[in-house]
Amino acid sequence: MTLSKNKKQINWVTSSFLIGTALIALTAVPAYIWSYGLDWFQASLFLFYFIATGLSITLGYHRLFSHLAFKAKWPVRLFVLIFGAASFENSALDWTCDHRRHHKHVDHDDDPYDITKGFFYAHMGWLLFRLKPKPPMDNVKDLKKDPLIMWQYRYCHWIGAFVGFVLPAILGWYYGGTTSALGAFLIAGVARVVFVQQMTFLINSACHYFGSQPYSTKCTARDSGFMALFTFGEGYHNFHHEFQHDYRNGVKFWQFDPTKWCIWLLSKVGLASDLRRVSPTKILLAEMAEAQKKIKSALEKPGMVPLQEKTSELIEASQIYIQELSEKINANIQEIQAGLSEKMEMPRRHIRAWRKDIRRGMRHLALLEKSLAYASA
Repeated sequence: MTLSKNKKQINWVTSSFLIGTALIALTAVPAYIWSYGLDWFQASLFLFYFIATGLSITLGYHRLFSHLAFKAKWPVRLFVLIFGAASFENSALDWTCDHRRHHKHVDHDDDPYDITKGFFYAHMGWLLFRLKPKPPMDNVKDLKKDPLIMWQYRYCHWIGAFVGFVLPAILGWYYGGTTSALGAFLIAGVARVVFVQQMTFLINSACHYFGSQPYSTKCTARDSGFMALFTFGEGYHNFHHEFQHDYRNGVKFWQFDPTKWCIWLLSKVGLASDLRRVSPTKILLAEMAEAQKKIKSALEKPGMVPLQEKTSELIEASQIYIQELSEKINANIQEIQAGLSEKMEMPRRHIRAWRKDIRRGMRHLALLEKSLAYASA
């Protein structure tokens, strides 16, 4: 009875596809390269499809459709819908429905890829098994009004099969005959699908497991510059969960976020508009609040090594300054919040003064953290 019940919980179609493509990528692809080599055409076709389908997920499915972080003209929307289907991560409507539920219920039972159920479950186990009935798609009513999205929803698998597998094989056949067609199918088709899917899965698993939490510890989401290298900038996941409607994930100028750069470039050529971004003041406030919380937690740890006199003085001075700054900000909180809206006029000198105060507070917090680390060493 238990075996029968477990079999019913397996999502056979999805499991067969995920496991089957992974096995082909691990066996047939290396065999083909060993036998025929890897020429410029196969490498270029793989790279194009990897970028096109990867960005269709991060730029299209994620930041455009799930979070409405910007608006895009129909050529961009059509492109990401076609190549998003070729990623075989389901339709934009289904993907967005799951992702919005993830943000609403992160780390709880209704989170589709809840990391608290284990790394593997968050990575891809949630796709392999049906642990509960599929919930109603009541959180994507806005997207149901878009005829392009509904067209892709109806024909997603047909679009994906043709664009993702058949078209690369046709291009390969035109380039070099049957052997090249097989290579294009295996490398730009199957292997690329596995790479792009694993890239997405790592956001759901690794970015809730490894990395730092500079903006919030309210959920398990973490920032990882290393993961950003493999996920078109999606690795800055702690920032994203705290400010999910910002079109950027890597908000610092040195952070690697190709998706952000592409959106910005599209806006410059008139294909994207209304790019949503969080005020730098609000970002600094979040960092400061989180740093204060971590320092307070460190100070309250049992068995703390007695602090040296100078360190104690620095801590006391820093805490007084931080308290004064917090009171100053709280006294004007309504005015600050009004100023965070880009559509409202706000005296620039006030904003500059607040940011200067907050940055000074951040320096005090950094010194305090170093002092604590030194004193407890």
